[in-house]
Amino acid sequence: MRRSLATTLPLILIACSAQNATGQNAAAPTDKPFKTSVIADFDAPWAMTFLPDGRALVTEKKGEMILFDPKNGTKIPVGGIPAVDSAGQGGLMDVVLSPSFAKDKAVYFSFSEARGGVKGVALARGAFRQASDGATALEGVTVIFRATPYVEGDGHYSGRIAFSPDGKYLFFTNGERQKFDPAQDPKATLGKVLRLNLDGTPAAGNPLAAKGFHPAVWSYGHRNLLGIAFDKDGRLWEQEMGPKGGDEVNLIKPGLNYGYPKVSNGSHYDGRDIPDHAPGDGFEAPKVWWNPVISPAGLAYYSGDLFPQWKNSLFIGGLSSQSLVRVKLNGESASKADQWDMGARIREVEQGPDAALWLLEDGGRGSQGRLLRLTPAG
Repeated sequence: MRRSLATTLPLILIACSAQNATGQNAAAPTDKPFKTSVIADFDAPWAMTFLPDGRALVTEKKGEMILFDPKNGTKIPVGGIPAVDSAGQGGLMDVVLSPSFAKDKAVYFSFSEARGGVKGVALARGAFRQASDGATALEGVTVIFRATPYVEGDGHYSGRIAFSPDGKYLFFTNGERQKFDPAQDPKATLGKVLRLNLDGTPAAGNPLAAKGFHPAVWSYGHRNLLGIAFDKDGRLWEQEMGPKGGDEVNLIKPGLNYGYPKVSNGSHYDGRDIPDHAPGDGFEAPKVWWNPVISPAGLAYYSGDLFPQWKNSLFIGGLSSQSLVRVKLNGESASKADQWDMGARIREVEQGPDAALWLLEDGGRGSQGRLLRLTPAG
């Protein structure tokens, strides 16, 4: 609707702006309320996590993990990483510190691997060690969980990691590997959110085990789950790439079916229709969705004081949209808030120990792979 009509039809504009508030209408464009500082450059980075001393572990798609010091720009390769199959969407993926890192120095990470002609996502753990000469490695690295089954292809590994607020459980995302049906297959972990013990075994009491599901399954009917985070009240939020349209933010609850590929607010890439989410269809609908897509990657829950106006928000990196997206939370509800053009594909978002927002560019399709720090403007 043209701007000149806004003065003559204000009631119509109000109605239009409210329509599909969680779906097709994008958040209103705003000036950036932050300044962006370029901190470093990496080779197709995928994820990062901060150590207690302010340094960070950064993963690169090709299979390298880097210990990076933002204070002086030092980069030290981290040894001990297993062989990574980085073809297609594969690579060295998420990295998260153990809830008891101060004691056990354990680092959890995910990666794609090839085994016997098929591929899948694996979850591994090792102990962080740095020698007196600065050499750094993860020692005693062990794969503690593998997706089921491994299949052909190089897509939709997912591999995001989050620990429960009480530190007792690990939540791990397995994508459906572009195979569609495994997301609804009770025996597969593909297309699922999983709840594991810290040693990688399925947690007792998972809601679907008694119904014949793989014992690790917490929720199912997902596509490509590239972000997962807990809010201040212990709610688990997840974002995933939809097919052609229908990117989603979901509130993850135990035992629920989120519908893919039986329902989606998008369509298949070959043009075949997928029924939209609808009340009473038996599937859990997303709290927020996008069409056109944003291609979400990375998810951070913001609780810091540097941007007090953004407390209780989710931040999402946008790949094809080359954006940073903010979603506002209100209990179990969510709504679109802001979408800023970053001029590059954003792969990862983290809240730093300084309460700033730290972003990693994807490093592909014109993006440089830079590490960015966002602080308040002015």
